Amino acid sequence: MIDWKRVDELRDEIGADGFAEVADMFLEEADGAVRALLRGITAEEVEGQLHFLKGSALNLGLSDLAAICQDGERRAAVGEGALVDVSLVASVYRASRAALLGGLSVGEAGAA
Repeated sequence: MIDWKRVDELRDEIGADGFAEVADMFLEEADGAVRALLRGITAEEVEGQLHFLKGSALNLGLSDLAAICQDGERRAAVGEGALVDVSLVASVYRASRAALLGGLSVGEAGAA
């Protein structure tokens, strides 16, 4: 679910404080994107929200979320936005979010 190697690479690239900022910003924006998907938006908006989630998820190592979003983005791009399972996207996002935050807490506690 989480590519911890990618998480470590990003943290090494931008530092612990920078990583915390990026992660916080992503989670805040992703919460909004998931809420938008669940409340119902146009197919074009679905594609855009999934594109945002996919890119950010890849950057932060959330590989399962990125894969689900990529599939949905492809569907939306060919006019099948109504077939995107936004409940699945939301579920995978929540699980990824919890795993990331849980793993970071454990890693930070172990580093102290």
